[in-house]
Amino acid sequence: MTLLDEQGRPEPPTDGDELATLNGFLDFQRATLAWKISGLTAEQLAQTTAKSEMTLGGLVKHLAYVEQQWFHVVLHDREPLEPWKSVDWKADYDWDWHSAADHTPEELTALWQDEVDRSRRAVVEALETGDLGQPAKRKPWRGDERTVNLRWILTHMVEEYSRHNGHADLLREAVDGQTGE
Repeated sequence: MTLLDEQGRPEPPTDGDELATLNGFLDFQRATLAWKISGLTAEQLAQTTAKSEMTLGGLVKHLAYVEQQWFHVVLHDREPLEPWKSVDWKADYDWDWHSAADHTPEELTALWQDEVDRSRRAVVEALETGDLGQPAKRKPWRGDERTVNLRWILTHMVEEYSRHNGHADLLREAVDGQTGE
């Protein structure tokens, strides 16, 4: 049975195996982001704070990109899908952050949720032929011969969401005063 907290986030299992624990923490962090952006308008998602150009909308689109990059591209060595495939990253290294203002909250949430769903399927697919120690099929960094395994990718994604959810806390408070964990 999955326990939900007061924001509807699934609590990570306290007695799960390695995969259940990693997925539990990753799903908790994903649900935290969903909570932080819920109910906001496009204008609120595009609002900045202090001297940062970071927005909640940009953060959502960035995390959609990160989901596809690690689970679809790196883990399975597949070519990027749109909208990432046709991006000129040399022209705008932060395109994912900057282009978010061109989308409605519903479009951003759907893009992100689609990538989360694709990532979950990618993990299930990988585990059909290997374990958490299986190496990714593509090296993640150009010019660097190191590779990572599925365990590393899942752990990195927990870290990625945790870091950006800290940003989301600050941004959401600046937007409408909502605070919390």
